[in-house]
Amino acid sequence: MLCFAALLVVGVLLSELAHRTVLSTAVLFLAGGFLLGPGVLDVLDVQSGDPAVSVLAELALFAVLYSDGMRVGLRDLRAAWRLPGRALALGLPMTLLVTAALAHWVVGLPWLEALLLGAVLSPTDPVFAAAIVGREEVPPRLRHLLNVESGVNDGLALPVVLVLLALVGGTDAHGWQLAEELALGLAIGVVVPWVILRLERLRFLSSVKHLEPLLPAAIGLLILGLCLTTHANLFLAAFAAGVTVATVGREFRHEYEQLGELVAEQLKLVAILVFGALMTPTFLFEEITWRGWLFAVLALVLARPLALLVSFLGSRLSMREQAAAMWFGPKGFASVVYGLIVLESGIESADQLFHLTALTVSVSILAHSSTDVVVARQFAGDDIPEEPRPQPR
Repeated sequence: MLCFAALLVVGVLLSELAHRTVLSTAVLFLAGGFLLGPGVLDVLDVQSGDPAVSVLAELALFAVLYSDGMRVGLRDLRAAWRLPGRALALGLPMTLLVTAALAHWVVGLPWLEALLLGAVLSPTDPVFAAAIVGREEVPPRLRHLLNVESGVNDGLALPVVLVLLALVGGTDAHGWQLAEELALGLAIGVVVPWVILRLERLRFLSSVKHLEPLLPAAIGLLILGLCLTTHANLFLAAFAAGVTVATVGREFRHEYEQLGELVAEQLKLVAILVFGALMTPTFLFEEITWRGWLFAVLALVLARPLALLVSFLGSRLSMREQAAAMWFGPKGFASVVYGLIVLESGIESADQLFHLTALTVSVSILAHSSTDVVVARQFAGDDIPEEPRPQPR
């Protein structure tokens, strides 16, 4: 707690400078965890098998998926779906397949384990490229593309990860049991928020203005409790609940936005701190071979760029926008948690898959967080129209 609080103060004080330079809050916490962790300063004694690590990662991902879902209500998807639709329907599966091919041919993983690694590394995270999605000089359609894509692909990749993990033999849930957990999580995530938000519209049950931000938070906690009690998939439930709140209760979505983003951001940063502490010098320079390093680099510079190059054929994106979208698919926090799930699964290749995931995410954080401001500045002065929106019928 002391280490996290100190780094958080430093991160906030440097945030304005980071907005203008290649500095990054995510890099600060990753580097802080590495320096404070085992093998360097030995302040943080963290092991990958610690229950606290898993619980923290799950809570953080739950909050992140809930907030991500709340950013992409159905109305938002219908308003401008063409470019994000290309990235999700074509880019996501192609990124998975190209990453799996690299894992098989470069590292030598069997195809099923390679596909699992591809699914783990397919989601993206805009937090590690904040200048691209947060600066006004970047074209709105590019910001919208990256925001919607990263908000949706975490939830889309999750069932694929769980199914492939079950096929490899790494979970207790197989066949119908896994399907029931996913279906129950989806049902809880849709039905519970819908019922509560409908009840809130009744005159004698409506909330007062200053308590409105608490209702989405309470819904999130209720979803978490129900999933833990019923063994439903809490990640799919979180994402579905966020989408439902954004669709049914748009006013609560905006009221909760600042509170929810702050909570999710703090949980994510403390998880990145712990994740950095797991990146020991032994891990980086002895347990990972040169093939692992080559895979991590190729997964970033080849897999997503190639997938999006094909996905955007015939689109109206300029070459500069396409290049930015192809590069800024940073491997994010969802990949970290999915990697931890694989690590705890007990499969034979669990350690190797986690090492490759951790290395790729770490390289991605350093590479993408250090180039977002530079790339964003290239759009200064450009006059690029927004993506055409469908006309109402």
